[in-house]
Amino acid sequence: MKMEQLFYIICGITAIIMLIYYIRRKRRFLSAFFGIFSGFAALLLVNRFGGFIGAELPLNIFNVCGSMVLGIPFVALMIIINIL
Repeated sequence: MKMEQLFYIICGITAIIMLIYYIRRKRRFLSAFFGIFSGFAALLLVNRFGGFIGAELPLNIFNVCGSMVLGIPFVALMIIINIL
C-alpha cells in the first residue's frame, strides 16, 4: 500500500470520527468553531515554526481546508508524513 493511499484512508476515518464527535456534542456550532479555529491555528504554528523540527507545511488550499475540516489530527498526520 502506498503512503498516499494510507494517508487518504486515515484522513477519511478521522473525518468520520470528527463528524460523529460534533453531532454528539451539546453545543454543535461552538464545538465545530473551536475545531476549525484550533486546526487552522495549529497549521499556522507549524508553518511558522515547523522548520525547527524539520516539518514545514505550506499554506496551500489543501492544507488549509484539511486543517479546518479535520482540525489538529490532520496537521499531526501531515507532520508525520513529512518526517517519514
